[in-house]
Amino acid sequence: MKNDFVLNAACKGFLLAAVSCAVSQLGARNWNLLDDALAYPMAVLRRPALVHNLAWMQDFVQRKGVALAPHGKTTLSPELFRMQLQAGAWGLTFANVHQLRVGLAAGVQRAIIANQLVTDADLDGLDLLLRQNPEARVWFLVDSLAQLAVLADWGQRRGNTRRWDVLLELGIAGYRTGCRTHEQALLLAQAMATSSVVRLGGLECYEGGLGRCDSAHDIEAVSALVRSVQALVQQIDAQNLWGGDAVLLSAGGSAVFDLVIPMLKTQVKSRPVQGVLRSGCYVTHDHWNYARYLKLVEAREGLSESLQPALEIWTQVQSVPEPGLAILTAGRRDLSFDQCMPMPVRWAPKAQRAGAIQATPESWKVKALSDQHAHMVFDVEGVWPQVGDRVALGISHPCTTFDKWRWMAIIEDDGRISGAISTHF
Repeated sequence: MKNDFVLNAACKGFLLAAVSCAVSQLGARNWNLLDDALAYPMAVLRRPALVHNLAWMQDFVQRKGVALAPHGKTTLSPELFRMQLQAGAWGLTFANVHQLRVGLAAGVQRAIIANQLVTDADLDGLDLLLRQNPEARVWFLVDSLAQLAVLADWGQRRGNTRRWDVLLELGIAGYRTGCRTHEQALLLAQAMATSSVVRLGGLECYEGGLGRCDSAHDIEAVSALVRSVQALVQQIDAQNLWGGDAVLLSAGGSAVFDLVIPMLKTQVKSRPVQGVLRSGCYVTHDHWNYARYLKLVEAREGLSESLQPALEIWTQVQSVPEPGLAILTAGRRDLSFDQCMPMPVRWAPKAQRAGAIQATPESWKVKALSDQHAHMVFDVEGVWPQVGDRVALGISHPCTTFDKWRWMAIIEDDGRISGAISTHF
């Protein structure tokens, strides 16, 4: 990943007849999306929105007095990782060892694997990466005595004396991983403090499953989790069970991240605290799921501006087979649909370029997806899409769009292609 990713005919969206080029060289070709310079469908990132989002989130965490370690699983893009680090990110977060490998190759120095490691393959892989990158610091999650025993057994069988940096995870009943009670968590922390295979570096939780996009509910539910974590932190501190010089406290999805800030700023008597927010989808944002949550964040924080959607899937109208229905050249294999259907957000009439990109008529709606097609309905009394027109689809939940593309073009507001990023899922 340290080498420039090469775009060629094997990459979806890149022209078969075009000469191969590195991602970093694409902007020099002076292509414009509205010249149909690339094949449809094409995933693009709007550069002005991307730049805005990077600065907005960094400003948010700085004002709150915490650090940012964006979740890399959102994009798994070395180019975007570097942008996030250059913007001021403290580190990055990953879901597994494979993703960590991509991050380390992109220059990440501090990383959280927000997951439990329990297999030989993962532990062998992490051990190898840490030997190859001795300057890197990596924490992963532990939530049971059984997992702690697995780590000890791996070390004994491998003859490896490595002591892992770990975070204790406090979970939520009925949701994902994590200790369910303070009693379980305190027993685990005590075992970690006497263990020769781990160093307890801090606590972690994930609040995203509690969100309902209802401020009254979300504030109450997340605040209860925050208070629970804070109480556990104080119990562990009172017994001096920490294994490092500082306490790392981490939380933060992309929906109600403002509500966990008090947890990240919990103070302890024995050591300094580093609060780390892990929100990842902010970098591109979206057009519905996180957008609706961010409206509530704006209201709670008194903000006049917020994140902007940067990710679009550009398609072409390939058929208007009957009044009120147009078929677009993108489907389930090209974009996310797990939260809601994609939304037509911008369009450019066929064979027009200068000033051609405009908002889509309100009646244009995607009602269904096939593997390779979007079924867009429209009001027959209004503007009809024509065969060859270009339609940009906005998405909800960027994570499940990025993993469908090996690369994405970066475009300016006028459609000029100024760069590109690669992905490594």
